[in-house]
Amino acid sequence: MKLIHRFAYYFGGFAIGIVILIFFLSGKKTSCAYGPEARTLKNIRNKAHVYSEETLQFLKSEKLDTTVISKMLLDGDVLFDENTRGFDSCKIYNIEAKVLEENLKMTVENCEDTATIKKIERVFEK
Repeated sequence: MKLIHRFAYYFGGFAIGIVILIFFLSGKKTSCAYGPEARTLKNIRNKAHVYSEETLQFLKSEKLDTTVISKMLLDGDVLFDENTRGFDSCKIYNIEAKVLEENLKMTVENCEDTATIKKIERVFEK
């Protein structure tokens, strides 16, 4: 069999496989969160959010709403070197993101059923 025929069979099978894959995965909420940062943010996004009083005060004083938190959970960077393990097997994550031209840092207590946003603060560049 000539080399050109081998390539034709390979790419033909590959194209058929891609079409079948697109057919089966269309309409489903599939995602590729393979990295630890993407998995952590997705895990927090999928839980019920509870806001501390300090967080609500910050949002009110800065005239922001909870969409800022949603944006931070989509585009933020998890600072794994600052993470700690809280009480009752809850993990505490620090997430930093640039939202509305400001650098913000959020502390989240990620428990089994809920994610509590403990505080949000401005981060000034060094």
